[in-house]
Amino acid sequence: MALLPRLGAFALAISLGAASVARVETDAIQREGLNLNSFVQSGPVAAHVVLRSGTNPRLIVAFPAGNSGVGLWFEPTATAAEWRIDQAPQPFTAKDDKGRPLHGVTFRAVVQTPRLAVKRAVLSSVRVLRDYQALGTAPSAIDTPMRGAGNRLSWTRDRLDGAPGYALSLTVKHGGLEGGTIMAGPDGMIALSFTALTGETPLTPVPAGALLEPGAAVDPKARRALTFLSYREKFLAGSWRFNTYFGRDTLMSVRLLMPALKPAAVETGLRSVLARLAPDGNVAHEEDIGEFAILDHRKAHDGASAAPVYDYKMIDSAYLLAPVAGAWLLDDPRGRARAAAFLAEHDGEAQLGSLLMRNLRFVIAHAQPFARDPQWRNLIALKAGMDAGEWRDSNDGLGGGRYPYDVNAVLVPAALEAAAALDRAGLLAPYASADDRAMLAALPAIVQQWQAHAPALFAVTKPSAEARPAIEHYADSLGVPAAPALASVAELPVRFHAIALDGEGKPVPILNSDEGFALLFARPAPAMLDRATEAAARPFPAGLMTGAGMLVANPVFAPPALQARFGPGAYHGTVIWSWQQALMAAGLARQIARTDLPAATCARLHAAQSALWHAIDATRSMQSSELWSWRHVDGRYQIAPFGASGADVDESNAAQLWSTVYLAVQHPTAHDGACGR
Repeated sequence: MALLPRLGAFALAISLGAASVARVETDAIQREGLNLNSFVQSGPVAAHVVLRSGTNPRLIVAFPAGNSGVGLWFEPTATAAEWRIDQAPQPFTAKDDKGRPLHGVTFRAVVQTPRLAVKRAVLSSVRVLRDYQALGTAPSAIDTPMRGAGNRLSWTRDRLDGAPGYALSLTVKHGGLEGGTIMAGPDGMIALSFTALTGETPLTPVPAGALLEPGAAVDPKARRALTFLSYREKFLAGSWRFNTYFGRDTLMSVRLLMPALKPAAVETGLRSVLARLAPDGNVAHEEDIGEFAILDHRKAHDGASAAPVYDYKMIDSAYLLAPVAGAWLLDDPRGRARAAAFLAEHDGEAQLGSLLMRNLRFVIAHAQPFARDPQWRNLIALKAGMDAGEWRDSNDGLGGGRYPYDVNAVLVPAALEAAAALDRAGLLAPYASADDRAMLAALPAIVQQWQAHAPALFAVTKPSAEARPAIEHYADSLGVPAAPALASVAELPVRFHAIALDGEGKPVPILNSDEGFALLFARPAPAMLDRATEAAARPFPAGLMTGAGMLVANPVFAPPALQARFGPGAYHGTVIWSWQQALMAAGLARQIARTDLPAATCARLHAAQSALWHAIDATRSMQSSELWSWRHVDGRYQIAPFGASGADVDESNAAQLWSTVYLAVQHPTAHDGACGR
């Protein structure tokens, strides 16, 4: 590739190009742990700037267009380098040496450190940047040489298939440049101006007025995050690391945001999922697009195609589609009014109703073995060779489990129930064959088998005499108080549903937050509701509640080796996920609205709701983030941004789609709910 001529043309374009003049959506600089975050969305430009301080300084600019990005890693520094953004990122459009548009941002940053030595620039898909951040490796095909001229360094190249590519440049405004090393000025400061661009095709942003209903919460930070992640083509899961479609994230976010979203936005989410179904009806988990798709096709000896590649390895997404579709097409008056018209729409040659029917065939076919013979071997298992398959999608998220509780005890029966309800409403009739009608007619019996037998397989009971010493020992190992936890269990046994069953059908004894799925998607009996709220409301380490939020896992009753894999630095360990708190809150509100529950169960639901909202209110500063951790200092639990510690396995996204759901999941009032007979 003729890099020098293109570099010269790029430099000329930058000097002559003009910043976009369209509406600019930019929030205040967000500091989260070691990261400074800034979001820009204007016309064809959407970009997330992430500057990371500490002893491993780094710049990443992630673009929703093509899930692309540019990153610049520096060599470790002797002392922590501290960034600040001196001039906020502004949208910028330039042309490459072939006259093709590149869209991105320009901004200025200042860092306090004696020197910054460039380690590597990576220009490609965000997936490539993610892998480089985690593993320190990147495909040799995307190597981009550094060019230096005067006080400027730059990297630029075409996409692997020759399409418009990527560009990154920095200019030293204060300090000096010696090869690839930037030296501070006499005051110990370095000032740099950056320009970061992508040639990937921009997505179509949704105007703010077309996204939310008037009743949505007034939360500027959440609204900005949702707007940045919302496009007419699809919703994005989160930024910087997940700037593209994820099926599970889309479905859960649409379900929780549904009361606050305008109809077109709800249907954008559902349509994006239906459009990506596998031929057998499975729901796509993630899409590889842009240059990452090209890399996929090259590995498969399929040329340099950029056609999207879809990942169907997860097992939960397929069972989320029907319940979420049912919530819109049946339960929401806005969706019910246009249900038939929506299903009659086309995606390519297929009607959306036909695609939904395709998914229901998949769901029912996979549910039939357990319905015929309700033993653990016939539950829905992770796929062979996979350690993950649902939302706890890290290698240790299920503690070695193979049959997840949320999928089998909640989502499968919920999907079957939704299918039956859609059928009763007549919405499936235009798309169902004679065989389909016979299959749908058998649903009540299949649902009954799953509801009657699946949850019981995950039941765990720890007598007080066994639970109390385990709580004391685990609290001591973490340096947290045991007294409140011990008081909460008294002489009662501790009851909960295991996070999963292992490969021999034995419960993996991890307390977990997945009861939120049951509260939102099911109609549990009073005894089941009591069990569902106990773990969530009890103080850690007897339960999940801490002063820094509700944990998603607690291994207090697990063997020591398993406890070590669920610490506060684990992605799905003893950490707090924003959307899991919202899921529990929405589920509690749904159950409290029932009129068929005994007073004692209602009291437990209200107590759990009060404890949960106290935790949510105490963590508002982190609400739009993906997750966070905690530390116990000066006698209390304190928020610790995930990724700020060297012990954390990854870092949290500053904007996460399913963390914006508090725009719809709002604080209960004294008039909410009708619990009781």
